[in-house]
Amino acid sequence: MPFETIESLEHALHRENYIADRGLATAIFIALTLEKPLFVEGEPGVGKTEIAKVLARALDTRMIRLQCYEGLDVSSAVYEWNYPRQILEIRLLEAEGASRDAARQNIFSEEFLLKRPLLQAIENHADRAPVLLIDELDRADEEFESFLLELLSDWQITVPELGTLTATHPPVVVVTSNRTREIHDALKRRCIYHWIDFPTFEKELHIVQTKIPNISDDLAQQIVTYVQNLRQQDLYKLPGVAETLDWAKTLLALKQNKLDDAVIQNTLGVLLKYQDDLQKVAGSR
Repeated sequence: MPFETIESLEHALHRENYIADRGLATAIFIALTLEKPLFVEGEPGVGKTEIAKVLARALDTRMIRLQCYEGLDVSSAVYEWNYPRQILEIRLLEAEGASRDAARQNIFSEEFLLKRPLLQAIENHADRAPVLLIDELDRADEEFESFLLELLSDWQITVPELGTLTATHPPVVVVTSNRTREIHDALKRRCIYHWIDFPTFEKELHIVQTKIPNISDDLAQQIVTYVQNLRQQDLYKLPGVAETLDWAKTLLALKQNKLDDAVIQNTLGVLLKYQDDLQKVAGSR
């Protein structure tokens, strides 16, 4: 167990400039202790993906990322055979007079296996477990979730030609979802669940000051106040913490030390990504 207490985990996250509340730190601690995946849902931009990146740094291990999308299948997520190399090998073996059985046995070996993120995560070559990030699972088709059940239950993947590959060091798994659709209960039951909401004013201010230490307190407070007020409006896509940090960096790059109507109008596209939202905010400001 890499962290003996929740407090030691919180300190490790803080050293990596990740501000986690007690509930999130507890969920991460339980997931690590029980060797279960952490399933995190929340609005885009609230820091879900960052959890895996920070954990990889805190645990001093590599992070393997599977970015989900519509149409994601086993060949892109788990493995596929290197067909061009297999064909070339068959021709070479035939030229050498090898039998068909020998050729078949040779080409279906690990040498010709293209390992995708899920298979890479259970490889036993490393001396410590990696962090596996399965990002935005809700973007993948429902059928893809069944591919994950064997991995998340037994930390193993079956390759028919090679057999069942089992992890010596089970990966630390972080699954994220923006909740554009519901994830099946069979997968959720295998995970420790946590919802990340938009931060309070105090927490978001702390995040901005931690991530951007050269920003003035006055400008940081103005930025966070404005973003917090934006989230009270009826917008199609509310700005997340990621957009708050991008806006703060933008204002510093423009050498702004305070907010005014002109700079807000010229930089609002950093916070809002839809024309209807831009028009609504410009009309109500």
